[in-house]
Amino acid sequence: MQTILITGANGFLGSYLCELLMPDYKIIATGKGECRLNYKHLNLQYEKLDFTNEENVKEMLQRHRPNIIIHAGAMSKPDECELNKKQAYLTNVKSTRYLLKQANRVKCFFVFISTDFIFDGVKGMYKEDDESGPVNYYGATKLLAENEVKEYVFEWSIVRTVLVYGHPKSGRDNILTVVAKGLQKGETLRIFDDQLRTPTFVEDLANAIRTIIEKRVTGIFHVSGEDKLSPFEMAIAVANYLGFDSDLIEKTNAEDFQQQAKRPAKTGFNITKAKDELNFMPTSFTEGLRKTFK
Repeated sequence: MQTILITGANGFLGSYLCELLMPDYKIIATGKGECRLNYKHLNLQYEKLDFTNEENVKEMLQRHRPNIIIHAGAMSKPDECELNKKQAYLTNVKSTRYLLKQANRVKCFFVFISTDFIFDGVKGMYKEDDESGPVNYYGATKLLAENEVKEYVFEWSIVRTVLVYGHPKSGRDNILTVVAKGLQKGETLRIFDDQLRTPTFVEDLANAIRTIIEKRVTGIFHVSGEDKLSPFEMAIAVANYLGFDSDLIEKTNAEDFQQQAKRPAKTGFNITKAKDELNFMPTSFTEGLRKTFK
């Protein structure tokens, strides 16, 4: 049985990956804090790992010698990255370098989870080989980390994704559940209507990563939904589906709502390559919404 080491296992995607893969692989689930996974399996083992500490990474990989690493852990909030650039660089770039260095010693398959924020958001519907141009520091660090992965001499894949949503297994909210909780409390929510995304159902993303592992497919893959939506449209859909007052949701835009980190206006992915090489069939947003609140 092959061993997979997953970083960010307590996170939104990480928790789905652990549950999906643990019947067929030995899973070393790692996170910075205590285990928040709410399931157990003979193949699942949780260990604390500070992947910003090179010695910790070295010890972990030499002890477990995984066949596959899925690096899903990151400092992923753009405003936090903008305010704490030194920590963002350490967490997103240096840590990837540390993991790759030790992965090189055990010659394992390295899968790196990246983001649509490596693009400038001018044209949208990006293909894998489109020119990058991040508009914030979070996107810049993920692009630098991608460049580190591309230098890895053994097998690697980069999986870029867009605005992941779904039912949170480990207590980590996403745009849909944040909106639902706010509306349930009767809060007024200001949501962007000047950004376009192709939101990704979390189960689709996890399944695509499993396919990459099983087929040992290498290269860069864009994995997202096909529905083109603004965050405002997503929020209205949540209100309508759950029967909450949609009048509580107010439109805002980048000019009116100042944030530390600029967001790319229009991203979204062309997922033709994922369909062709991974047999990827994304869940519609309508169905993903239903599954999120089932």
